[in-house]
Amino acid sequence: MSQKLETFIAADNIISPLGFTTAENFEQLKKMQTGVQYFEHSELSPEPVFAAAIDSYKINSEFNKLNAKEEFTRLEKLVILSIKDVIKQNPKIDIANKKTLIILSTTKGNIDLLDASVAMNFDKKRIFLWEAANAISRYFNNPNNPVVVSNACISGALALVVGKRMLETQQYENIIVVGADILTHFVVSGFQSFKAVSSQIAKPYDAARDGISLGEACGTIVLTNNSENLNQDLKIVVKAGASSNDANHISGPSRTGDGLFIAIEKTLTEANVKPTEIDFISGHGTATLFNDEMESLAITEAHLENVPMNSLKSYFGHTLGAAGVIESIVGLQSMRENTLIGTYNFNELGVSKPINIIKETTSKQINNCLKTAAGFSGCNVAVLFQKQLN
Repeated sequence: MSQKLETFIAADNIISPLGFTTAENFEQLKKMQTGVQYFEHSELSPEPVFAAAIDSYKINSEFNKLNAKEEFTRLEKLVILSIKDVIKQNPKIDIANKKTLIILSTTKGNIDLLDASVAMNFDKKRIFLWEAANAISRYFNNPNNPVVVSNACISGALALVVGKRMLETQQYENIIVVGADILTHFVVSGFQSFKAVSSQIAKPYDAARDGISLGEACGTIVLTNNSENLNQDLKIVVKAGASSNDANHISGPSRTGDGLFIAIEKTLTEANVKPTEIDFISGHGTATLFNDEMESLAITEAHLENVPMNSLKSYFGHTLGAAGVIESIVGLQSMRENTLIGTYNFNELGVSKPINIIKETTSKQINNCLKTAAGFSGCNVAVLFQKQLN
């Protein structure tokens, strides 16, 4: 049996309220600066809400510099700006080549087109996820049909697993995985109907947690199976990844954590990595009562309870289809700088199992980083990033 090709990280970018590059975002995270703000009398909600929104003026200002020949939506502008940055970082990646594929991860896509005043500028098909992906692909003159991954809140991390598997077929040499979702009244009201939105900035894994803070962001990771496409000495690979579905409930997470445990176990087995070799876990950490509890059960069952773990939801808010991508990028940057980011707003452990939540930003050698995510309908995913040390 032939050995699988490695999947290397060739470039990455985060656009969020904390910055428009990975470096800008990570500097703010090291200082434990949150992008979540208090909004009152806003378009997002008739009642006050904590959320993380990107400055529209800055989005439009940066996008106008591109002199695009057609009109693009807010989501599409974020995606194009993010992809532009990774291409600038690594000119070896030819996005117009048939060996390069674009994967778009999103849960709601151009959901703002439900507003008639916004939709009037676009063809009515633009609200479909595949049409948004086509518009992005068309801008970059990419010859392939883009792939859309939309599987609730695991979409971003799952897209990385899909990208890795597609590279292993050797049909492509580079895969650009981009995750994006935007804040709208529709999105906020949906979570409010679940009584799931926090009355404060989210407090992942904390005893006083009472729900999520929502956010918007875009993140891009370039995967390649050609090490000659790398332009940095430190090589990080997507070593393994797996997904599962426990089919517990249309919205409620499993009460046992078995589904997430299965995804973690399959990932570690594929990578041939022991639980004791994991240096850091980037958790899902929505700050809802049942999600955080479920995660603690799964992490403990996988014998990872002593591994330092954080959640970034209190910095970025829950960014839906972007979450798995931007949180993976922060994990990658943590590996590059050997720096663990503390969980903002965490004070006292509020789950039944003694998982090791990071409170303050600190230094630690990180060779293996595990990213986990869970979502509606009982979907779960785990991805393992590993430094190549030789």
